[in-house]
Amino acid sequence: LNLVRDSLGLVFALGHRSVAAVVGHDFGASVAAWCALVRPDVFRKMAIMSAPFAGPPEVSFNADGASETLRPVEDIHQEMARLRRPRKHYQWYYSTRSANDDMWHCPQGVHAFLRAYFHHKSADWEANQPFRLAGWMAEELAKMPTYYIMDLEKDMAATVAAEMPTPEQIASCQWLTEDELRIYSREYTRTGFQGGLQWYRCRTTGRFSGELEVFSGRTIDVPSMFIAGRSDWGTYQMPGNFERMQEHACTQMVGCHLIEGAGHWVQQEQPEAVNELLLRFIQA
Repeated sequence: LNLVRDSLGLVFALGHRSVAAVVGHDFGASVAAWCALVRPDVFRKMAIMSAPFAGPPEVSFNADGASETLRPVEDIHQEMARLRRPRKHYQWYYSTRSANDDMWHCPQGVHAFLRAYFHHKSADWEANQPFRLAGWMAEELAKMPTYYIMDLEKDMAATVAAEMPTPEQIASCQWLTEDELRIYSREYTRTGFQGGLQWYRCRTTGRFSGELEVFSGRTIDVPSMFIAGRSDWGTYQMPGNFERMQEHACTQMVGCHLIEGAGHWVQQEQPEAVNELLLRFIQA
């Protein structure tokens, strides 16, 4: 809700009372979705990319009823650690104290780390062939690439280092040139990654979800659109969310578009296709 307030403040500071649409990618998709849910009078349309929005957290219904027994949630993290190939979830890894230093002071350096990370999650990494998972179960989650479900004993820098693109692949990457990447690497070398990682810590603790439960059952009722790369595992990383978004969370879902030749960085990998969809959506 703090970020919704920030977005609202930006709109008002620019001298507007409403905007044609709010657009967000990845974590920004969650921000855009909450903007549209909380203030549909201001954010008149919503387009989100790569991260489906399944709706507000639910409040337990009929929890005291004799006909319903609440069972404890299975510890998915212990289950993943017990797999034949022990694994861990990247969001909970990003919530650890060591994650920032692991990436900030990694052996290969920040620039090489970011290059491998961007490559690993893009359509350029040909093993990105996402599909629907059967559910929130360790065996199913372990089918995802290691940038989402990591090997238990590896940090993220070591994980992506194994998929570092060749010099030829780097030179041919038109959607993220070395000069462009250098802007990111210089800044992250200066600041580290902790600021962004704090959002994972807030999310995984569950400590701050209570204030959002007041919106339980609410839907996004403005015209909505979802865009992702066809090679983006983000569409399916939370089993069932892609379907819940279309069937319940968004009552005016006008389109879900999976763009060929794009992975997680869809707006960078295929900017023309993304812009065409957004303009058509906003102008409709």
